[in-house]
Formats: sequence, C-alpha cells, structure tokens
Amino acid sequence: MDSLADPYAPFSDGARPAARRDVVLLGSTGSIGTQTIDVVKANPDQFRVVGISAGGGRVDLLAAQALELGVEVVAVAQATAAQDLQLAFYAEAKRRGYSTGDYQVPRILAGPDAATELAAYPCDVVVNGITGSIGLAPTLAALRAGTTLALANKESLIVGGPLVKAVARPGQIVPVDSEHSALFQCLRGGRYDQVRRLVVTASGGPFRGRSRAELTEVTPAQAMAHPTWDMGPVITINSATLVNKGLEVIEAHLLYDIPFERIDVVVHPQSIVHSMVEFVDGSTLAQASPPDMRLPIALALGWPDRVPDAAPGMDWTKAQSWEFFPLDNEAFPAVALACEAGATGGTAPAVFNAANEECVDAFVAGKLPFLGIVDTVARVVGEHDVRGTGGTGLTLEDVLDAELWARHRARELVADVLGVTR
Repeated sequence: MDSLADPYAPFSDGARPAARRDVVLLGSTGSIGTQTIDVVKANPDQFRVVGISAGGGRVDLLAAQALELGVEVVAVAQATAAQDLQLAFYAEAKRRGYSTGDYQVPRILAGPDAATELAAYPCDVVVNGITGSIGLAPTLAALRAGTTLALANKESLIVGGPLVKAVARPGQIVPVDSEHSALFQCLRGGRYDQVRRLVVTASGGPFRGRSRAELTEVTPAQAMAHPTWDMGPVITINSATLVNKGLEVIEAHLLYDIPFERIDVVVHPQSIVHSMVEFVDGSTLAQASPPDMRLPIALALGWPDRVPDAAPGMDWTKAQSWEFFPLDNEAFPAVALACEAGATGGTAPAVFNAANEECVDAFVAGKLPFLGIVDTVARVVGEHDVRGTGGTGLTLEDVLDAELWARHRARELVADVLGVTR
C-alpha cells in the first residue's frame, strides 16, 4: 500500500495535546477558510492561526481576520493589493477602537508566490483551502516543510499526483473533503487488504433526475443553487456537472491507493452518508453526519484526536429516510471522463481540470451552454498528447505546460461555439 492519507495510524491515548497547534490557513476568505476559523475560534485552547492567505479581492475581510486572530503573517496573491491591505489593517484597528501599541500589524507577503512561501512557514498544520490548481505549489511547499497538510484543495493532488507522492510522507496528508474524510474514518474498520471497494456519495446537485435533453437550457443561476451545500462558485458549478465528483474519485484513488475499477459513485440526495467502504466479507461501513464542513475540518486539524462538539450530530429521535440512486452516466458523463483521465495518468488529469476551469468561467460569462462544459472538456482531453506516463517521470514543467495548452485549447473551442451560436 502506498497511501498518502493513512487512516491506519494508531489513535493517540485520548489526551489533548499539551500545547496548541499552530495553523497556517491558505484561502482564509473562502468557504473552507471561514469555517476553519469558526473551528479555531471555538477551540482556542487547541488551535492558533499564525498565518493566513487570500487572493486579494477582499482585503477588508482579510484584514479583519488577521487582527481578530492575531496572526503573524498575511499573504496576498495580488502584489498590487499589498498597500490596500496595509491601509485595511489600520482601518480595521480603528474600527475596533485599538490604540497604537494595542495590536501588531502582521508581516505582509505579496505576489503570486506568497501563498507558497507562507505554506512553508513554521507551524503544525497547513490547511490548503485554495480553489484550483494554483494550490499545487503551496501543497508541495507544505509537504517539503514536513508539516501535516489538511487538504481541501483537491486540484493540487489531482494535477500533480506523482509530484505530491514523491515528497509526501505516508499519512502526512489528512483530507478535508467530506467524502474523503468519511472514507478516511471508515477505512479504520479493517486492514487495507480487506477493502473490496470505496463508495463515494454524491448529492446529485440541483439537476438530479434530469435527462441530458432537460439540461440544455440551464442557467448559471440555476447551477449555483445547490440543494445541500454552501460552497464557492467553481465548486458549486462543478457539483452541478458532477465534475467535482469525478475529481473526487481521482483524489480517492491517489489518497488511498485503490484502483479506479474499485471506486463507485452513488447518488444520495440527503448528503447524510458522506461515503462508504465495503469490505471483502460483505460488510459496509458508512460515515453519517449532517452536512457541515466544520466536522471534517476539525478532524483534519486535530487528527488523530477528535475535537468535541465540532459540529451538531444526528438527531436519531426523529424519523428520517435515506435514498441511494445509481449515477446517470448519460446525463452526467463527467465522472466517467474523469476516471479515464485519472487512469491515463501523467498530464491527463491536469488537462481535464484546467479545461474545466476555463469552461466553467465561460459558462458563468454566458459564452458556453451548460452541457458544453463537459463536452468541451472531453474534446480537450481527447486531443491532448499525454506526458509523464509509460515510465517517463512527470515534472512540474510538464504539468504547467499541459495546463497552459488545455486552457488555450478550451478557449479556442469556446470561441468556436460562440461563432456558431451568434
């Protein structure tokens, strides 16, 4: 077994750590970031945030988070936002009624490599909550620094799987995605050689039950109306196309070293069972909890210990029903396409992800129909000359070149669609 996430490590003796764990939080203004802060604020004796990062589009929120948490370093991806952030610090301090000397202005790192630099900052846990493949360099930096990586940025593992495996210690990564956290917990129910298959659940998104023909007129607003989860725009639309579930299957394969043919997807609209593990004797273990990301976040921050009252539990005194449906691969072909790219390996997953990011942007901008997202991604993946397979090692340059090509080709195909529809 070559597992990046090691659920088989022994539990601690149950005692809480003698000292608080220092946390670096990448993507602090996003959905994962704000909920991580909720967990930290509710458990100040266990966790302390020492550094945060964001893109730079919400400097007021970033400054407020920095002063409230008392962080030492703030990283901002937009170099031009550094001065705005400095001014936001002083404005936030004034709003809080701080006098000079009552607070310390954090050190500012600015530029496209700022999050990567922060990821190597001395700490116990790095939470990578960045969205997109730009999270790869910070993931590699955290792993090289020897820090525990609480990984919510699935794209970094998917596009750079061999690169991540080359630097990560077994068990150094603890997954934050609710599905992979569920698998992480269920896998403790048996040995690796006793696992028959992984079953990853999907809510089905806002269009569950629709045929392909019924998806032709879907609007961005409709795609953003997820019935269960409150997530960022890219992940929400990826959930509507089920691209996100395809990415999660690749992630499960890489995290737990289970072949693709032994990973299934099942639609579960209630989003209570977050994933399951079937063992060779026919027994299936499922992890169930209300849909609340604070639970997997807290588990990743505190592993191997659980954080008491991290999120509300199930109310077993009330009647309830859970449903499970097979995946409609005709209406939602993204999962099969992702599995094909993942099985091909090399630069294929990077091309799949980069092309999808471009197509999602085009859909939101009204330049591409909903069904055009996955259809265009399939064309880009089919045209790609894969590198890093057949014994040839994958390099970071290979990944970056493949992403650049995929984005360019996806934009060309979107332009062709515009030319036809106008």
